[in-house]
Amino acid sequence: MSLDLPPVAPAVTAELVQGLTPRLRKRLDAGVTKLAGRPSVRDGDTVRIAVDDDTHLELHAPGGTVTSTDAIRCGCLLAPDCLHRAAAASAAPIAEPEPESEPDSEPQSRPQPLPDAGPASVGEDAPGTPDTQSASPTEPETPTPDQRAAAQAMYDAAAAVLEAGTDGAGAVLQAELLRAAHSARISGLPRIAASAVSVVTQLRAARGADPAYRLAELTAALREVLVTAHRLPGSTGPELATLRGTARQPYSPDGSLRLYGLFSEPVLTATGYAGAVTWTADAEGRLYTVSDVVPGGPGRAVGAADRAVRIGDTALTHRELSRAGLAVSGATVSPTGRLGAGAGVRAVRASGAAWREDPLAGLWELPVTDQVSRALTGGDGLLFLDVTLIGTVREAAGDCLLADCDGLTLRLSAAHDHPALPYRDNLRLLSAAPGTRLRVVARLDPSPLPRALLLATDHPRDPGTHLDLGLDRLQHADLPAPAMAPAGSSPAPDEAPLHLLRRRVHQAASAGRRVLAFPGDSATDSRRLGRYGLACAGDLLDELHSAAADRSRDVFGRLVPADINRFARAWVAAAHYTEEVDRSLCAAAWGADPALPPAP
Repeated sequence: MSLDLPPVAPAVTAELVQGLTPRLRKRLDAGVTKLAGRPSVRDGDTVRIAVDDDTHLELHAPGGTVTSTDAIRCGCLLAPDCLHRAAAASAAPIAEPEPESEPDSEPQSRPQPLPDAGPASVGEDAPGTPDTQSASPTEPETPTPDQRAAAQAMYDAAAAVLEAGTDGAGAVLQAELLRAAHSARISGLPRIAASAVSVVTQLRAARGADPAYRLAELTAALREVLVTAHRLPGSTGPELATLRGTARQPYSPDGSLRLYGLFSEPVLTATGYAGAVTWTADAEGRLYTVSDVVPGGPGRAVGAADRAVRIGDTALTHRELSRAGLAVSGATVSPTGRLGAGAGVRAVRASGAAWREDPLAGLWELPVTDQVSRALTGGDGLLFLDVTLIGTVREAAGDCLLADCDGLTLRLSAAHDHPALPYRDNLRLLSAAPGTRLRVVARLDPSPLPRALLLATDHPRDPGTHLDLGLDRLQHADLPAPAMAPAGSSPAPDEAPLHLLRRRVHQAASAGRRVLAFPGDSATDSRRLGRYGLACAGDLLDELHSAAADRSRDVFGRLVPADINRFARAWVAAAHYTEEVDRSLCAAAWGADPALPPAP
């Protein structure tokens, strides 16, 4: 969207769309598109849009967010039940719920999950929420009737989105999903509510041709919603607590900490948030983060590294902290390792340590297989590797950097593709220096081949310093003379054709059920999957096609509506299967065991 609109609460959008007549609902998508081309003016907390020469639309956002339907006003004759108000709400970004502040802390901007984090990790427990209510000592806790109803409504709304695909999931279906998200949140189901909002955000990015849109992210978010909604009504005890999720980050006292800066990375999300996260470690190798992520764009992602960290009275910027140290007293820490910034926290600058010095050097001493196991079993996903650069390899998504890691051929990709961030330019320069040995920090990218997203590396000419590849720009003068690349690097193995099933899962998420309902024969793909020992994948593929094409007729020979529940179940099974197989293949590629906890 070209309009600079304030975020609108999901319940507001859902209520305005529901108030439209059936005739106006059919015109809603066209109204959203038309509204994008109209001039707008921002005056403080108010945005005014000139719908035409005689009609103006106003959005009032005290505090930066539209939280009620009365805050959107239109001067046309059909107001308040006009198309313009619903179109404006559907075009605006989706507001996230404001979490409670950390106890005894000053007001802060809303905290965000760490980069690449999934919906399951959004928020933490809050006192007094259903997540902390104790169950009977003799009977495990079960979902409430309201939670069961909210889960069923969410499943139906998500199944309708899957049936339609991105092209058919316009503002009306998006509003139904937002309504289900609002009901889930007030019923004490923040995890599935956050996942539903993520689906709507991805749908809008897809329909708006946003370069940040990724089909894989939409597929993952949609699968998360459907799987959680399906499992929640029958879950009990700890499983129920996990599926419900939690509402905010609790911060518990952690005494005094002596931290050493590791690296900083920019954050730029498709949902309109930007900033920076700095990773630190203590003497025992435990990782802590300091984040500054608020609504913003690429400019804020680039500039956030030069902002002062919000802990105590220290004047360190994120860029400086990544190379220095921090002494913290009265520290408060969330379960994910995020440092709190409460009024009782004190922090001063301290000396740092190079990556090849104690205590940071110990992070690279843990075997790679154990690091991968930790990442696959719910860890932070970071890998600390010593590699030797080999060159580049061309892939469908672009070139990636090849490196040798203890005899394993590793593919290193850019952590973010936005041109404002120097990730890809830095990888291109590093590929011109084969044979260079580097110590790097990367984030595991689950794949049948060893793959990771490169975040930071020590300086090619000065191993005593490091470069944050999302913030610092390498120069040709920083590169050493090309050395001999390591010999004997193994070629890529013959991959199991899991893409035959994954491609159909992605196609359904993008184009809906109808793309798989066309006449065709999936037997060839099923037989090919069976030859590689993936007979279950072949069966899932056949069921997916069969469910998509299942259209029965009534006694008069007329087609009856498709069974979208059967198709949704078949799609969820296929999506879940591909995710688990990818996870297993990733562990096998690294020589790790995803079922085992990492070594202490």
